[in-house]
Amino acid sequence: MYIHNNRKNIKQKLEANNIAPVSNIIASLPRESSKITLDDIITIETKNANQSQIIDIAHKLKPWRKGPFDICGTLIDSEWNSAIKYNIIKNHLNIKNKTIADIGCNNGYYMFRMLKLNPKVIIGFDPSAHCFNQFHFINHFINSNIKFELLGIEDLMHYDIKFDVILCLGVLYHRTNPIDCIKILKQSLNKNGELILDCLIIDSNEPIVLSPLRYAKMKNAYFIPSIRALKNWLIRGGFSDIEIIATKQTNLNEQRKTDWINGESLDDFLDKNDPTKTIEGYQAPNRIYLKAK
Repeated sequence: MYIHNNRKNIKQKLEANNIAPVSNIIASLPRESSKITLDDIITIETKNANQSQIIDIAHKLKPWRKGPFDICGTLIDSEWNSAIKYNIIKNHLNIKNKTIADIGCNNGYYMFRMLKLNPKVIIGFDPSAHCFNQFHFINHFINSNIKFELLGIEDLMHYDIKFDVILCLGVLYHRTNPIDCIKILKQSLNKNGELILDCLIIDSNEPIVLSPLRYAKMKNAYFIPSIRALKNWLIRGGFSDIEIIATKQTNLNEQRKTDWINGESLDDFLDKNDPTKTIEGYQAPNRIYLKAK
């Protein structure tokens, strides 16, 4: 019943004036074979005679936060070079013939990359109808069986599938109750399931958490933990066997302003006189990547 009621909300999202017209254009594109390269740049080559229409749709779908993609020779140079993050975690993705969820999947860049690892099922969860349109635009050419659900992390507990591996990348610090979210992730895994998590962290040897009103101009970064605090959250949420994959400072090679976003990016979020700090005076963005069972 819960998911059924959510379907009504989803229908309203997709009928919005800024979403439906582009959805209809994407749906009207002709089906044809395309050459797909699922590498750091996801490349789509097609002989469609109306390539100018395809590029026009790509422009209509701005901003592109995740990528990059190359479609018909046009590089969609997304704000985030998501290949950097994917290459950090890819050797820890044991997903062949497994059921995978990507929470906060954005436009599906990581899901498309995972196709080469031959998972059984991939389902993405993201409440953004804009990301939904971007995903279906790219998937029109890739023609994968990936499923995109216009749902959030809180909907997982009502979903009728459990997962062998869950990716939760860049989501946890946006949640007002991160421990409850971790519990939902744990409950949504099959026995012996794995969580791949990426989270902002602060430098401290103590189990403490930063709770800013604004961080790097984000109003929705509620809790940024130290590594010890994040491990404690995971243990409280029911996880064990926690393995740190990497820690990495976010730099201007990974996140930057491009012509495909029409807005600010990392350079605008940092102190102009001291780029080791955010514009609010906090430590500049640093991330941890870890795996938990």
